[in-house]
Amino acid sequence: MMTEFVSAMAVQYNAAKTVKKMRILDEERPLSIQIFGSDIDAMVRAAAFSEEMGADIVDINMGCWVPKVVRTGSGAALLKDPQQAEAIVKAVVQAVRVPVTVKVRAGWDANSFAAPELGRRFEQAGIQAIAIHARFAKQGFDGQADWALIARMKAAVSVPVIGNGDIKEPQDALSMISETGCDGVMVGRAAISNPWALARISAVLQRRPIPAPPTILERIETAIEHLRGLVQLEIEAGNRPEEAELRAVRHLRGQIPLYIKGEHEAARVRDALTKMASMAEVEAALLAFGDQCIKGQELPAVHG
Repeated sequence: MMTEFVSAMAVQYNAAKTVKKMRILDEERPLSIQIFGSDIDAMVRAAAFSEEMGADIVDINMGCWVPKVVRTGSGAALLKDPQQAEAIVKAVVQAVRVPVTVKVRAGWDANSFAAPELGRRFEQAGIQAIAIHARFAKQGFDGQADWALIARMKAAVSVPVIGNGDIKEPQDALSMISETGCDGVMVGRAAISNPWALARISAVLQRRPIPAPPTILERIETAIEHLRGLVQLEIEAGNRPEEAELRAVRHLRGQIPLYIKGEHEAARVRDALTKMASMAEVEAALLAFGDQCIKGQELPAVHG
């Protein structure tokens, strides 16, 4: 598992929201804290702080293509500045005792397939593994991932290579490993809408029986568990119960609907969820939706 990536500059200024992202629970281990930035000193401090927070691995993000990150020279922007990228990796490796890994895109655009050369530089600098998303930064998430780019990275380095891009189902993982020779796979967006995919992919890679996909009721139960868990975390952070509910419901407005994505009338419920402010409202709407799915009836109006 890996944390949401954290800004090295935010760590430097001890930003409360950033430090909160770096809190590690024992059941999450082994856990990697992913940091991003373009300033060497800030990245070194962020890496050292990640280690202090208990990170089992420190990962350097050089794959994020989002404009607000790239504008600072961070994330995928470092693919265009190999000297600075290499300097950051060297400094971070020397600053911590835990393994350091790097996540990259194939390059900035199709005219600059930078990943293999960068991979070789990072290996010499002491990284323990490299993950490559098989799209160029300029693509964002558009188009289909080109797994051949992963194979070319694998041929260029001797450290483990983790392939990323369009892994949604167990067969996708088997196909990527077979086609590219990569040592492992990374699942990103698919796990947000379908966290059960992780157990199913893990099972097929370990030659164990693949668990059945979750039923709609299991998905709804997990959505409710997710919401309740976040409410509890907000209370533990010092918020009053009413405020904790409001903060959690608002924070998960984009996440909760993904648990029912693809079901008939799911869009209708999603729209209602965006207007809700309490845990009771969300739970009632989800349970009513699950009941209607089982009965196969038309969903009544949902108000929020």
